[in-house]
Parts: sequence; C-alpha cells; structure tokens
Amino acid sequence: MIPAVYGESWTLKELMVLPNEFIYWSIQIVMYPFMTGLVAGSFILSSLYHLFGIKALKGVSRFALVFSLALLPAANLPPLLFLQSPERAHYIFITPHFTSAIAAFGLVVLLYAALVAAELWFIYRPYFVESEKALRAIPGLGLAGRLRRVLFGWLTLGARDIGEEALRLDARVVKILAAVGIPVACFLHGYAGFIFGAVKANAVWMTPLMPIIFIVSAVVSGIAFCILCYAGAMELRKLFLRRQFARRHPHACSLAEHRLAGIEEVEVRVASRYLAVFLLVALVLELLDVVFRGYTAMKSWDLLRQVVYGRDFFEIFVLQHGVGRLLPLLLLLLPGRTVKRTMAAAALVLVGVFMMRWNVVIGGQSVSLSAAGFMAYDLPVAPRDISAFKEGVAGALLVLGAPFVLFWMLNKIFPVFIVERAERAIKT
Repeated sequence: MIPAVYGESWTLKELMVLPNEFIYWSIQIVMYPFMTGLVAGSFILSSLYHLFGIKALKGVSRFALVFSLALLPAANLPPLLFLQSPERAHYIFITPHFTSAIAAFGLVVLLYAALVAAELWFIYRPYFVESEKALRAIPGLGLAGRLRRVLFGWLTLGARDIGEEALRLDARVVKILAAVGIPVACFLHGYAGFIFGAVKANAVWMTPLMPIIFIVSAVVSGIAFCILCYAGAMELRKLFLRRQFARRHPHACSLAEHRLAGIEEVEVRVASRYLAVFLLVALVLELLDVVFRGYTAMKSWDLLRQVVYGRDFFEIFVLQHGVGRLLPLLLLLLPGRTVKRTMAAAALVLVGVFMMRWNVVIGGQSVSLSAAGFMAYDLPVAPRDISAFKEGVAGALLVLGAPFVLFWMLNKIFPVFIVERAERAIKT
C-alpha cells in the first residue's frame, strides 16, 4: 500500500502530534551536509600542502584533491533523490537568485568545481605533456593507446612547456587557487548550517553557532575520510605488490613495500595531528552550544531539554560526543600511535560527524509544532517502493558508493597512486 502523504510510511508519532506533521527530511537530507562536508574538508586538507607548504602531506594532498572532485557530484545526489521533480533542479543554475540560499549555493558549486578542476590541471599538466610524448614514441599503438594519446593531448590545452620557469608559474597559480578555494569550500558547507540556524520556528536548529559548527566538523570529516581511504589504498597497494612480484623479484618487492609503508606512515601521522586539533575544536564548539542553550534558557529550552537530555541522549552524548569525539581523540593523543589505530580513530570520527548531521536533521524534526508530542524516524531498510528506496538504506548506500566509482574513473586521468612517476612530472 502506497502512503497517501510523503513521509507517512517512515514517521512514528507519540502523544499529541498534528495530523499533517511528518518527518519530511529523512536520510538523504542527512547525507547532503555529510557529503558536502567531505568535499570541503578534503580540499582544505589538500591546501595544507599546496598553500602552506607542508611537504609531508604531498602525496595525501593529491589524493584529497582528486577525491574532493569525485565527491562533488556525489554530494549533489541526495537533494536530487529527495526532490519530487529532480528534472527541474538545473533551474537554480540557469536562473540565479541571490535572495535564495539554495540558488546562491548553485553558483558556489559551479565556482568550486571550476577552482578544483583548474588546480588539478595545473598540478597534472606536466604529467599530461609527458604522457602524450611517451605515447607518441610508442610504435603501433592500439585503439586504447591512441585514445589515451588524444585525451592527454586535449588535456594539455596546447600548453606543452614544462621548463623550470613554466613549472614555477604553475606552482604560483596553484597556490593562488588554493587560497581562493578555502573560503569557497567553507561557504560551500557553511551554507547548510546557515539554512538550519536561520529557521526561527525550530528551537533545535536556531543558533548562530550552527554555520561555524558545520564548517569545523566538515574539516574534521574530510581529513578523517582522506586518512581512512588513503591508508586503506596504500595497504591495498602493498598487498598488490606482494602478490605481483613475490616470485620473480622478491628483493624489489620488499623495497617497494618498505617505501610505501614509510610514505604511508609519515603522511598519516602528520595528517592525524591536524585531525586531532580540528576534532578538539569541533568538540568544544558543540559542547559550548549545548551549554549556551542551557545557560540562556530561552522560552523553548524546556522542550529542547526533553530532546537533548531525554529522547536523543544516546544519539547525542553517547554516539556523537562519546564514540565520535572523545574516543577517537583519545586514540589520537595516546603515545605510540600506529597507522591502524589512526584509521580506527578516523572511522569513529566519521561516525560522530554523521551522527551530528543525523541529530540536527532528524532530531530537529522530532518535536511537534503542537509542543506536546514527538515524532521518530523509522529508517526504511527494505525498498518497498521508490520513496522507501530513495529515503532508506539503499539510497544512502548509493550516495556513499558513488564517489568511489567517480574516483576510480578520475584516477585514470589524475593518477594519485603512481608516486614515482608523478613526483618526476609534478614539480610543485
């Protein structure tokens, strides 16, 4: 049976709730700020090398920048899945309207995508030039080789000078783009907090700290995501080398694995320091918001207290702050930190950030406008219909899996894992 009202099938009501009230913003609106946070945080991590010159993060910065571009289209999937008429979504791009936050966001998305694409082009331009030359020197290329040669020829855009002066100019342009991209990335995600914080009718959302909390947590989630994926990818590369060269070149295999392990350990250790710093700032801001609300004790505090310290106590203080903040912070600050322990801390951080988004979106809708009832969200697991598919576990997994597919495709053009070849070509 198809529900007559959107949201009726996954909304559970308690006490006195208005008959036309439902949980309209479901898992996809939770995924939306979560994914945009990964986009912004990944770019900021890459800028630590390109703008501030932290050389230990050179490899992970390339990884983060390519993943940031892969995450951007995936971050736009949740609102498209949520919309009832997604074919009209392009109107925000062709009809700009600065009095609308979502319309202005469309322009920010285009600007951010252009900045990331331009930065990647300047970084990988030497690789495009050298790859085209290498393919031209190979006689009897097959169809795939000829297509790659044409592709890299187009990607050079006619700029084939890779002399020292040209590369220094590229490095300066990359630094400028990184400097411009940081505030754009912050606005890209901060606007989501702005939308929630500006809703005066909702006591859970209305706080001036909401945009700042969203930005800091975005940096935390982006760094944690890149640490987890980069370390996992390096582990897979070591496993691939071990299986590929164990028989013919056992000595070369051990050297290659040792080098990869050294690169992985250094970059993960340095990135984890910044993760710990931003994680501590995020924890302080979120707890400050709770303390501020309790101290001011506005008219809505009695109702808000029932949500924070009652119904959502486990989600907020146990999962979000305990498992997702305090526990990973403890793992990062304890001496003898290893790569595997850092990966575990990064995974817990992502859980905490996701729960923060969940508590804001779902928890903010749990209080009825009657002020005498509550609503709960019953996450659809089995896709009974198209709405349950989009707004359930299947739709969330689709959004989570999309950036990995896009990253695999982009890695064919921007090879983040070919360390030796990239270091010779990219002299930034």
